[in-house]
Amino acid sequence: MGWYFSRQSRSELIAELVAPQETERVSAKVIAHTLRGNVLWSVVDMTAKVEGVHRDLAPGQSLRYIRCDLLQGSGGQWGYKPMDESMHPFYFSCPLSYLDLAPEQSAQWRASVRAYHAQRRRPKTATAPAAALPA
Repeated sequence: MGWYFSRQSRSELIAELVAPQETERVSAKVIAHTLRGNVLWSVVDMTAKVEGVHRDLAPGQSLRYIRCDLLQGSGGQWGYKPMDESMHPFYFSCPLSYLDLAPEQSAQWRASVRAYHAQRRRPKTATAPAAALPA
């Protein structure tokens, strides 16, 4: 997928991306979201209104998934690149708690998210100054 730009501020774009969406085919509601730099993480609850929507959901059936929207400003505009877990985005700062909110779509991506957070939790070791050598 490509980038989508519009003449709005970053905060307006974020508000639009997390707002409930209704179309003739589907309704979508963000149940959790957080911003990590210019990566907007969301957990979306999508409900089909007609046949043939995402993974052949029947009307009234829902699916939860983790969404990753990359944000970028350019020339007074803000844009986003939408991805979801099934696309295995090369971004891993997704909150660990979000993994419990949606069914797994990519075991490899989730392992990378867990590894990212484990690395961040590791204490940084201070390096001791080198001992002076005897003369």
